Amino acid sequence: MPRPSTVPPPITSVLEAAGTWLSAGMAAVEHRLGEITVGHGPALAGDAGATLAAGGKRLRPLLVLLCAGPAGGDRAARAATAVELVHMATLVHDDVIDGAPLRRGRPTVAARSGRERAVATGDLLFSRAFAELGAGGGTRQVELLSSASVALALGELAQRRDAYDTGISLERYLERCGLKTARLFECACLLGRVDDGTPTEPQLAAFGRHIGLAFQLLDDVLDVTGPAERTGKARGTDLLDGTVTLPLILAREADPGLGELDLRELDAAGAASICDRIAATDALERVRALAGEHVAGAKRALTQAALSREERALLGLVADGVVERYA
Repeated sequence: MPRPSTVPPPITSVLEAAGTWLSAGMAAVEHRLGEITVGHGPALAGDAGATLAAGGKRLRPLLVLLCAGPAGGDRAARAATAVELVHMATLVHDDVIDGAPLRRGRPTVAARSGRERAVATGDLLFSRAFAELGAGGGTRQVELLSSASVALALGELAQRRDAYDTGISLERYLERCGLKTARLFECACLLGRVDDGTPTEPQLAAFGRHIGLAFQLLDDVLDVTGPAERTGKARGTDLLDGTVTLPLILAREADPGLGELDLRELDAAGAASICDRIAATDALERVRALAGEHVAGAKRALTQAALSREERALLGLVADGVVERYA
């Protein structure tokens, strides 16, 4: 039986507006994800299955299907599955690097099964992503996902180099976000449209890039504001990991002492205290405003793309839903 889609409100409004074809496509993706996590031995199957069961927004595969349209069929579903597998693989590997105990409120694979099993699980998910494309995709799809995967690796390396550096610049932070988050969103949009023959790639790439940046900016706000029952992790987890994000970068202007902190010395209470200091400035409002600018940029890109009225409307709902989710 296909698993139900785990796309949360308000993105579910997109499913309702699209009608049955999009819901069927998302159900097909869930079914493929469920099939892929079995058949590799009980240990890996259990860890991969637990990663899937933790859920997620499934926003990237949704973008693939929307850009492919109702006629996307099995090829689009496989591309959507591949994008989500890459995303899941990076989460598992990130948790290994960060030593994270929780992901979406559940024990991570690393915490539950150990670092070695977690690395193997992430490798399995990553390799299966390209197997999905090989089963129904063309060379261009493989190139797109490969390029996005390289960007993810470069972004992770940049984040490791910047760890615990409270003096990083806005430009450096945005460069990192472009690599670690926005490129896979951009890739999702292009995978859905590739080989379609219409001149929409630059506009759809811009749409995905803007949506990815807005998503990351608002996610960084949520790390500061919490609460844990909503985020599935402790408030200030980024600070505890040594990851400096835009709320702290902007808050330094009003509270210069934030730039002199030694994040290596933080415990959970200390991280929460720093979150309070950040929230006491105007940093969070400024980050939300910047995210809003990216959403507006995404919508402008849609007006220039060779899309149908329905396609433009549905992608516009995705843009609005990114903001509404964090409201």
